[in-house]
Amino acid sequence: MYAWEYLVRPSGVLKFKRIYGPKGKWARLFRKARGYVRTELHRDMGKPRRFITIDYWKSYQAWKRFRQKFASEFAELDLKCERMTTSEKEIGRFKPID
Repeated sequence: MYAWEYLVRPSGVLKFKRIYGPKGKWARLFRKARGYVRTELHRDMGKPRRFITIDYWKSYQAWKRFRQKFASEFAELDLKCERMTTSEKEIGRFKPID
């Protein structure tokens, strides 16, 4: 599981929700890869321009293969999305505890 935090510009909130949501452009890109499970988009109830995404993958290896195989598409989409946010940071990479 990979979690990211975003602070979104006021003018970009609607577009951000469309692109980063479970049916958005990021999830569509992830679905091209084997091992992708799902994406969740969460909005901070106290700070409505703060969001987190949680991307689930079957394994670290699946995510790593995706990043290698789709590196240029990932970079292109990331560049296009930069204008919507004032801040973007990785919260972390997590694995479930059995």
